[in-house]
Amino acid sequence: MIIAPSLLAADFTRLGKEAERAAKSGAEWLHLDIMDGQFVPNISYGPAVVAAVRPHAKKLFFDVHLMCGKPEILLEPFVAAGADQIIVHVELADKVPQLLWKIKSLGKKVGLAVNPPTAITAALPHLDKIDLLLVMTVNPGFGGQSFIHECLPKIQQADAWRRDRKLNYRLEVDGGINNQTVADCAHAGADTFVAGTALFSKHNMTAAVAKMRKIAHAHDPALADLKV
Repeated sequence: MIIAPSLLAADFTRLGKEAERAAKSGAEWLHLDIMDGQFVPNISYGPAVVAAVRPHAKKLFFDVHLMCGKPEILLEPFVAAGADQIIVHVELADKVPQLLWKIKSLGKKVGLAVNPPTAITAALPHLDKIDLLLVMTVNPGFGGQSFIHECLPKIQQADAWRRDRKLNYRLEVDGGINNQTVADCAHAGADTFVAGTALFSKHNMTAAVAKMRKIAHAHDPALADLKV
């Protein structure tokens, strides 16, 4: 099981310190939301910020989520900035196979994201080529949104495919994840949880991460046996 604080919810005036706080919290990953103002209606930060944060969280796995219309021009810059995994969107349709191949060729783990309005079946052709499937549980673009419960069957289906096809991709959820919704997602089969406000808003992030992990384990003890 993996807990991944989302830097989008951090205090942007002190990103280095916030990254250090995440690194000391017991979380395994740091989730980095990259928005271009076109694919989603917001702009976040770019490779230079990720590169600046990297030294403050050396032990964390950098999970870079490209919510961008032209991710092909960003892959190498984010690899150079310190990405360990790069996630692109299934909504990019015909671009997806080449993007997945390119990320893998750069020596990084490959993720594929599915937005709430998109049928989970859109990911089917790519499941054997990815390391992670991200089921978005809010419409991407802004932090602090409410969890969309109608996305839970998509998590269940993605988990069923993983088991039936004997595939090893991680199943990540992102959007409105807190101590209530993490239980629902864990029960549905998710094993990787991105949480922004629910973690960065807490003075004691270490305690917040531990509590979220405990709740997730309680709702699916089998997750404890998954490899990080």
